[in-house]
Amino acid sequence: MRSFTVGRAFGIPIKLDLTFLLVLPVFAWLIGTQVGSLVESLNLLFGTELDSATLTTGNLELVLGAVAAIGLFVGVVLHELGHSLVAMRFGFPIDSITLWIFGGIARLTETPEEWKQELLIAVAGPAVSVALGALSYGVVLVTGGLPAVQFLFGYLALINITLAIFNLLPGFPMDGGRVLRALLARNRSFADATQTAAEVGKIFAIVLGLFGLFSGNWLLIGIAFFIYIGATSEAQQTVMNAAFRDVRVRDVMTTADDLETVSPDDSVAELMEAMFRQRHTGYPVVENGELVGMVTLDDARQVSEVERDAYTVGDVMSRDLKTIPASDDAMSAFEQIQQHGIGRLLVIDADGELAGLVSRTDLMTAFDIIQKSGRADRITPAEQPVRETEQPSR
Repeated sequence: MRSFTVGRAFGIPIKLDLTFLLVLPVFAWLIGTQVGSLVESLNLLFGTELDSATLTTGNLELVLGAVAAIGLFVGVVLHELGHSLVAMRFGFPIDSITLWIFGGIARLTETPEEWKQELLIAVAGPAVSVALGALSYGVVLVTGGLPAVQFLFGYLALINITLAIFNLLPGFPMDGGRVLRALLARNRSFADATQTAAEVGKIFAIVLGLFGLFSGNWLLIGIAFFIYIGATSEAQQTVMNAAFRDVRVRDVMTTADDLETVSPDDSVAELMEAMFRQRHTGYPVVENGELVGMVTLDDARQVSEVERDAYTVGDVMSRDLKTIPASDDAMSAFEQIQQHGIGRLLVIDADGELAGLVSRTDLMTAFDIIQKSGRADRITPAEQPVRETEQPSR
């Protein structure tokens, strides 16, 4: 998601995704055009005596829609803050809270694997929504002479309670799905609990998507798609975390002794010839024993064929090196590769010297070996993955 920061709360950056800027006026318009039917529902639920004619005169219904939409998303931010503050209490830093088309996301830098901690973090958000709903209902009770205020807080009471109930449905990775995973993790491994919760979440997503399809509700279809993709992605990541728990980068990398390197003084033509001959598409660039850059096939292709003898590796290589210590865990390497959208990372030792290179293929092959062997311990040298030629991108 492309987003920008609009403020901070308790040190947590609050971000708005571009999709949020599109959906906010839509929500304002939808609420404004439904003021009449909402008045009937609020009168029925809360015993108020709101007059729809009074609330739909002039442009008042559009103003009510805009304020209610803003109040809705303020409630979403407070919901996510509920998760975040409890997570921070347990020592899990929060990267940010982002508002987007389907609500809000609190990004934890680490997933809690202690079931009691995850349970409390998961229920904190809905608890805040319930508290907001109760507080809004209290305002409704004491503002009988102010119909616009009664309508707004009646709507916020209704929507916050609905938000809490919806989020507690077992649609992992929603709050209810995380509650389910926490309860399952009491007597089974975290990875196994995640897989079960994810399967339940995917079934829930399919049912929700079908309901949205037959009712013509495209928002529910979008939420169902998000839940299904999120459940699949988090289950895969959790399984990989478990598999790579005791595996370090040094266990799966190609060591410096076996690594092909090039010099910044080599011509691009010589580089292309080496790539063709050795079937590699990326090389560390070393000068006087010091790592100075990384060059890939994409870099070389920027030079036209007739000029490749005139340009050197130093002219086209990247000096923005993506590196990882050999002592880091293998999962960190995978996350960095995903984050930067590259095919490989340079590995450095404790002295900052080039120790080797680890690629996406290395990591996925190592994961396949661990899964098939049923082992989660460190890979021995005899089991190190066979390297394959791959096209890095950056």
